[in-house]
Amino acid sequence: MTQYTQIIVAKADGIATITLNRPDKMNAYTRTMGQEIMAAMDDIDADDAVRAVIFTGSGERAFCAGADLTPEGGGHVFSDPTEVSDLSDPKVRDGGGLLTLRLFESKKPLISACNGVAVGVGATMQLAMDIRLASETARYGFVFARRGIVPEAASSWFLPRLVGISQALEWCYTGRVFDAAEAKAGGLVRSIHAPQDLLHAAKSLAREIAENTSAISVAMTRAMMWRLMNADHPMEAHKIDSRAIYRLSRGGDAKEGIASFLEKRRPMYPDKVSADMPDFYPWWDDRPYE
Repeated sequence: MTQYTQIIVAKADGIATITLNRPDKMNAYTRTMGQEIMAAMDDIDADDAVRAVIFTGSGERAFCAGADLTPEGGGHVFSDPTEVSDLSDPKVRDGGGLLTLRLFESKKPLISACNGVAVGVGATMQLAMDIRLASETARYGFVFARRGIVPEAASSWFLPRLVGISQALEWCYTGRVFDAAEAKAGGLVRSIHAPQDLLHAAKSLAREIAENTSAISVAMTRAMMWRLMNADHPMEAHKIDSRAIYRLSRGGDAKEGIASFLEKRRPMYPDKVSADMPDFYPWWDDRPYE
C-alpha cells in the first residue's frame, strides 16, 4: 500500500476519501501534496471497488489555504530563481494545472466537501471536481490579482464554464474572499451544510452513485459531459452518444440494468472500468504536453 505524508486516503463501501492532511499549515498545498493526490488518483482509477471520490481537508479551519510559499513547501515559482528562456520547458508548467488535468482525466466521479478556507489552488483544484458541497464555515478566494499573478490550475477554462463569464471575472478581478452563501448563489457549490453534517452529506451522495449505477456508464458520462460541452455542433455529441449506446447496450451492465429494473431489485453490475470500457474510449487526443 502506498504511504502518503500529506494526504490521507481511506476506502470504504465503494467510496474513496482523500483528506488533505497538513492541518498545522491549514492544509497548504505543496508539490508533494500534488504528487500524492495524483498518485492516489492513479490507484483509485485502477480500483474497481471504488465508485466515487470525496475530497476534504483535515482539521476544522481549512480545506486548503493555497500554495505553501515557505521553503518547507518544497519551492514555488515565486521563490524559484531559475530563469527559463523557453516557455515550453517543463519547468514552466504550473503544478496546480498538472493536478487539475489529472482530476479531469478521472474515471470516477469527484465530490468536494469544502470544510473551511479554500483560496488560490485550494479553490481552483475544486473546479475540476464534479460536485461541490460546502460547510457553513467555507470561504473561497480566487486571490491571484491581489498577488500580482493570474488564475492557475487551468481555472480560466474551468471557472467560466461552471459559473458563467461575468461571475468568474468578478471573483478574479476583485480577488476577494467570499463565503459559502455567495459561492452557492454564484453557482460554485451545490449545497451548504453545518460543519458536522458536511461529510455525511457528501458520503450520502457518493453512496447513491455507488449503490445504484453502472461504473462504465458513469465513467463514460463524465467524459462525455466534460469533453462535449464545447463541441462546435451537437452532431459531435450525437456521434459519441451513438457509439456509446451501441457498445454499452450490448454489455453486461445494460443487461443487468434492465433485469434489475424488471425484477425490482438492486442492480449488481458486472462490468469493470479497468477492463470493459468501450473500444473507442478514449476518443480524444488533446494532451500535447504528454
